[in-house]
Amino acid sequence: MKKITIAIDGYSSCGKSTMAKDLARKIGYIYIDSGAMYRAVTLYSLENGFFIENAIDTALLKAAMPDIHISFELNPDTQRPQTFLNGRNVEDAIRTMEVSSHVSPVAALDFVREALVRQQQEMGKAKGIVMDGRDIGTVVFPDAELKIFVTASAEIRAQRRYDELKKKGQEASYEEILANVEERDRIDQTRKVSPLRRANDAILLDNSHMSIDEQKEWLTEKFQAAIHG
Repeated sequence: MKKITIAIDGYSSCGKSTMAKDLARKIGYIYIDSGAMYRAVTLYSLENGFFIENAIDTALLKAAMPDIHISFELNPDTQRPQTFLNGRNVEDAIRTMEVSSHVSPVAALDFVREALVRQQQEMGKAKGIVMDGRDIGTVVFPDAELKIFVTASAEIRAQRRYDELKKKGQEASYEEILANVEERDRIDQTRKVSPLRRANDAILLDNSHMSIDEQKEWLTEKFQAAIHG
């Protein structure tokens, strides 16, 4: 059976990563979380003092980019990929509200995107991968055989993020999260480099009122159609 590239794009907190991880595990593909890569660069910037009054010092970050190495390793217990920054497991550290509220300006920088897109394209040369993000179907893998664009209302996405953080025992404010979701949408759609947009050949998935099982069934159908098409 031929292996294909699957690109899943969409708005923040749509559940793209969970969806992509589950699909990859089910079909035996490699999952690459492009958003985690941008979050890892953001974490590195925060830890090294590159943010001055919430503004990123682009000169410092640009000089540091060659020293930022991101990789993914499977957790032997959960069989889910975890993000490593320079050999350190940062899977939980990159999911905090502090990183969420700083990631969009980092992801909008052309030199950051160019460096990470090169890494992503290298990872995808062998096919048999599922990658999710904001510009996978438009920039990273424009020739992907299956492209999905995921959306949901900002209120529903904020509630999901709130529930996720509370489940992890982290302090969370729904109003703060909703404001963060709406601000990220604005930045993602208006940035000059690789703005968030639906590829012409991407299939739209509005999962506002879908269960996880319904999403899985929908994705499996689209995958089967793509490999047999």
